Amino acid sequence: MIIWLTGMSGSGKSTIAERVESKLTEANYSVHHVDGDRFRAKTGVTNKFSREEILENNHKIIDYCNSVKNDYGVIVVAVISPFQETRDKAREIFGDKYKEIFIDCPMKTLIRRDTKDLYSKAKAGEIKDLIGFSPGTPYERPQNPDLVIDTSKTTVADAVEKVYKLITNSLVTNN
Repeated sequence: MIIWLTGMSGSGKSTIAERVESKLTEANYSVHHVDGDRFRAKTGVTNKFSREEILENNHKIIDYCNSVKNDYGVIVVAVISPFQETRDKAREIFGDKYKEIFIDCPMKTLIRRDTKDLYSKAKAGEIKDLIGFSPGTPYERPQNPDLVIDTSKTTVADAVEKVYKLITNSLVTNN
């Protein structure tokens, strides 16, 4: 099963994914976590945010997940993946084994959190293509996610529980 957490930078994707991974591991599930930032660093792609570069990186993540999907019961992916076409491609490839979770958060909260200092750098002109913030690099809200979590209104613990329940209920249904 591929659990695809999508959302803007600072929305909480990685935090939720890491805790879901821990909870699944504690429950003896075979789980693997793919983090977008770590994947980009591992593949040598950093600070390239044109539409083409984002699509290429997201397609590499899909290909990677496809290559290891039989090695794990659950793969938890935390990546911005701002374009609907990428998420549609993942859904097409993985079918009913794909669950899309939109980690939503209002821009004002993201700017206040600014966990990586990206929004302040974008405001200062140091980053020109910040996804969802810069006009040339939009974030396309998911059209049909399996779950939406607004992290400005939900605790991390509650978000983790919602994702965990989605996974475990889906695993029971698919087996």
